[in-house]
Amino acid sequence: MLGMSGGIDSTVSAMLLLEQGYEVVGVTFRTYDSMKDSCFAKEKGCCTIESVMEAKHNADRMGFEHHIVDFRAPFRRCVIQNFIDEYMSGRTPNPCVLCNYAIKWGEMLHLADEMGCDFIATGHYARIAERGGHLYLTAAADTHKDQTYFLWMLTETQLRRTLFPLGDYTKDQVREIARAHGYEKLATKRESQEICFVPDDDYRTFLRANVPDYNERVRAGEYVNAEGKVLGTHDGFVNYTIGQRKGLGIALGHPAYVAHIDADANRVTLGTNDDMYATNLQFKLITPIRPLHETDSPVTAKIRYRTQGVEVKLETDPAQKTGSLVFSKPVWGVTPGQSVVLYQDGLVIGGGIIIQ
Repeated sequence: MLGMSGGIDSTVSAMLLLEQGYEVVGVTFRTYDSMKDSCFAKEKGCCTIESVMEAKHNADRMGFEHHIVDFRAPFRRCVIQNFIDEYMSGRTPNPCVLCNYAIKWGEMLHLADEMGCDFIATGHYARIAERGGHLYLTAAADTHKDQTYFLWMLTETQLRRTLFPLGDYTKDQVREIARAHGYEKLATKRESQEICFVPDDDYRTFLRANVPDYNERVRAGEYVNAEGKVLGTHDGFVNYTIGQRKGLGIALGHPAYVAHIDADANRVTLGTNDDMYATNLQFKLITPIRPLHETDSPVTAKIRYRTQGVEVKLETDPAQKTGSLVFSKPVWGVTPGQSVVLYQDGLVIGGGIIIQ
């Protein structure tokens, strides 16, 4: 069973799977109805009915069955509600991580069972490696496109039924494969970097429209410094994210960054660039950490997608479902609600949701 968005990655994945002798069943998820002009104008991602129908057209063209599946209810219940709850608690969520685990693998595996499919496949850039009888995620050949950061929640059970057809290819090679098969338009199609259910990437407007008591909960509050001194007034805690510099509406005579958000007190702490560095963090354990005991290689951690991993000292408390990291060098912009992903010998050994 191949998840298809109508884009180049899932379409080329279908080509590769068919060439490898697999019988492919394509599925496209209906997760959220967001019909906006910008999606059509930019030909972006999977946010339009046009993209859904393009996925079906491509499946028909390659000669395998395709299904459009309505996952709106579980997507709303799991991914969107978590997104709302986290922002309204002063944290910054990463909905793609949860969607991959709960929808693209959770719901999709159930559907695969119903349709008699042995494996599920997606167009993600990642690979799977075996060590000591266990399976781990490992980086794709195209390290610039590697998506293991967004897949860290996948369990070993899920990995045993997963195929990543693009893991050994670069994005340029994927485009060339599309061209070679006569998909020139697809090879030049722009990619989306937006959250699929947030129109025009404007999360503030989305929250205002989806939180019934938004106006009561989001109101003007205090900007303070690290010592608690009041610096000015902000427009409501939910309008800010850790590390934000632009749009603060306050002049302090030096660059200021959002360093901390206290949703209960409706207070936003501002700091300097130096204040944004941290040497440790705490995180919530979602799945067990699986260190590779046969190696002395250090554990490294990434606190966001585009950063380099930093060597850490790791401690976990499975009973409390928490963990802590001490970084070998300070890192910038630790953000509660985001994922911290742990690697050892290039393999994903686990991760968690940053608490502080």
